[in-house]
Amino acid sequence: MNETIKTILTRRSTRSYKEDQLPDSDLELLINAAIHAPTGGNSQSWKFTVVQSKEKLWELNRLVRESFANLIVDENTYRSKRTGKIAAQQEAYNFYYHAPTLIIVSNDRAYSNAMADCSVAMENILLAATSLGLASCWINQLTWFCDDVNMRKALTDCGIPENYIVCGAVALGYSASNNDSLVPRKKPDVNIIR
Repeated sequence: MNETIKTILTRRSTRSYKEDQLPDSDLELLINAAIHAPTGGNSQSWKFTVVQSKEKLWELNRLVRESFANLIVDENTYRSKRTGKIAAQQEAYNFYYHAPTLIIVSNDRAYSNAMADCSVAMENILLAATSLGLASCWINQLTWFCDDVNMRKALTDCGIPENYIVCGAVALGYSASNNDSLVPRKKPDVNIIR
């Protein structure tokens, strides 16, 4: 099987990490893979903020828990936000699954292709991580709460400009699980017109 296709098909979302930090050489490869993603009009306007400080990661986790506590949900609220609100009430809650590295991907909120450009870059990070034997997981909580007052201050302190919105984050490290199994794929809705 083609190695690229094999990497795509074997990528998994990992939710349990060892404490071991990934090497700087791997981090450099991941960022290099990210910046080779396509962007609308070749804008390349994204920003990658790598957080490896345990203190900063714990602060972000505390702020995510605070944001969940303030979040008003009802039956129409996105399911992951509803379940996240419940999970965040537990003292052991950790939105980045204790991964030693978190890459926050952001872009100018006024740029209409921000989410698409950052998403493609994040997918490159996820696939590159798989090819390097690293575990990874797409993280949404900072996207949901990036404009909460206290979270915004923390993100700005990390160097993310005020006019930038978090489009997503990637947790990275080495899997502490022996069961990073594939979630069954749903039958795709495909319409081929010839």
